[in-house]
Amino acid sequence: QVQLVESGGGLVQAGGSLTVSCAASGRFDMIVAMGWYRQAPGKQRDLVAQINSGGGINYADAVKSRFTISRDNAKNTVYLQMNSLIPEDTAVYYCNAYIYVGRSWDNYWGQGTQVTVSS
Repeated sequence: QVQLVESGGGLVQAGGSLTVSCAASGRFDMIVAMGWYRQAPGKQRDLVAQINSGGGINYADAVKSRFTISRDNAKNTVYLQMNSLIPEDTAVYYCNAYIYVGRSWDNYWGQGTQVTVSS
């Protein structure tokens, strides 16, 4: 069974930095893409950043130039370095991955990690 385990959330002051990480574990054949979504109270869950197996990266406009996503393929881990944080970045951050198990792929979610930015 595939699991995504997140770590690194917490409380930070505006202007500060924080890194969250997500490791995929279990039996699988290939990770096609990994990324991060976030959901603030009363709002929908939106894409923050995603990186695919070829290294292609996609960022939400709101985080471009402030956030950096990276991936360690050997560790099946994705990182999100968040700089110049603002209160509007406060949300639960969810790891997401498209993973092949055998001949079929599925979409997996982590349990979420809270990021709170104080003003």
